[in-house]
Amino acid sequence: MRVFKINEKDNVVVALENLKNGEIIDNITLKSDVPMGHKIALTDIKKGEKIIKYGYPIGSAKEDITSGSHIHSHNLKSDVAGKLSYTYNPDYSEISPTDKKTFMGYIRENGEVGIRNEVWIVPTVGCVNSVVKAIENGSKQYRTENIDGIFSYNHPYGCSQLGGDMEYTLKYLTGLINHPNAGAVLVVGLGCENGNIGELKKFLGEPDSNRVKFLIAQDRENEIQEGIELVKELCAYADKFSRVECSTDKLKIGLKCGGSDGFSGITANSLVGSFSDMLISKGGSTILTEVPEMFGAETILMNRCRTEELFNKTVDLINDFKGYFMKYGEKTDENPSPGNKEGGITTIADKSLGCVQKGGSAVVEDVLSYAQPLKVKGLSLLQAPGNDLVASNALAVSGCQLVLFTTGRGTPFGCPVPTVKISSNTPLYNKKKTWIDFNAGQLLDGKTMSELTDEFFGFVLDICSGKQTKSELLDKTELAIFKDGVTL
Repeated sequence: MRVFKINEKDNVVVALENLKNGEIIDNITLKSDVPMGHKIALTDIKKGEKIIKYGYPIGSAKEDITSGSHIHSHNLKSDVAGKLSYTYNPDYSEISPTDKKTFMGYIRENGEVGIRNEVWIVPTVGCVNSVVKAIENGSKQYRTENIDGIFSYNHPYGCSQLGGDMEYTLKYLTGLINHPNAGAVLVVGLGCENGNIGELKKFLGEPDSNRVKFLIAQDRENEIQEGIELVKELCAYADKFSRVECSTDKLKIGLKCGGSDGFSGITANSLVGSFSDMLISKGGSTILTEVPEMFGAETILMNRCRTEELFNKTVDLINDFKGYFMKYGEKTDENPSPGNKEGGITTIADKSLGCVQKGGSAVVEDVLSYAQPLKVKGLSLLQAPGNDLVASNALAVSGCQLVLFTTGRGTPFGCPVPTVKISSNTPLYNKKKTWIDFNAGQLLDGKTMSELTDEFFGFVLDICSGKQTKSELLDKTELAIFKDGVTL
């Protein structure tokens, strides 16, 4: 197999390898060289006609295109428009329950379950980033066998922010502090920042004083030493937790893609979608985000909403994000990125139709605002941008214990929770074994989706039980918070 047709309605196929001008593939003579992951016309397509991939339009032909031609930016244009009106046409089926499985996790006092038992040191403001790092370095001696790590985080925000922009920061920090992967948390403030600990507590409330402690640096003579003493107390608390058998109905997993290529929607995203359906059948939950990467495929998700109320929330999710783009004079179809295009993705609809594959076929049960905690079991949609770091962090602070991150190009980044990198193709997996955890390219090498989903599900449960991801072996301590506002 040298080309792949995704849907029977498609008028294009995807090249599975680099192909040469003049080659005959499935009775089609190529009119030019076609790079791996790029599209080839199956039939003659007139100027203005729709290019169909995944069974849906991904744009229109800029010119007459003959059968066997390479289809990309030179002859395909995006049709994605600005804000639109939509009609609710429910189109979904229920996922049948299957037997739950188990993993070894940490049950918290509030009933939530973590897949890591770490002690986190969280700054309210970038001014104390050096302080929290010094506290981390001075606290390593207090780590025990039951504690998976002591980590300080850093970010540049928390001061000189106004209104909703400051609120995003405070909501983000609240989600981070409440995260079940943290057995205990030290929150460090400077004292004079806009987002000071008093303001943070308006969102956070008064947490368990055994689990969460606060330190205001300006109020202490030696904030580093006092911080180390507080971490010692927190480690004693976190040490009380040990791994026990937990049900998959306690899992909340984020779905994200980045550095995508022409295979992402065929292999990695489809595998994650199959995983999502399996987890939901076993009582678990998943969150799909990257709102700009729903543009052009949004009606698929809208019509899978369980209620008309959720449909209307999804319409607002899409149109509000388009409004955010337009407020700054940006087009709603500027995506995909240069790397995406080099990998064979041409338009935002092309990218989005591949992106939403990660959501499988489940009913949409809820729509979450940025940093809102996940509460409803099943599949939820989350307000966040496509940016890899910001979106993955958003999934974490909405309660995901783990992020599944698909990629066709590769990336080493990590976020505060384990981030599983899934390659869309085998060459990437073989080249970047220090980055990539799992190879979905096996679907093009002969494995069936059913076989690989079972294998991947077991692999994820192993990570939930303590196996480290490649991202955890690098760095996960730089926080990325969504920003939309004035900095004083």
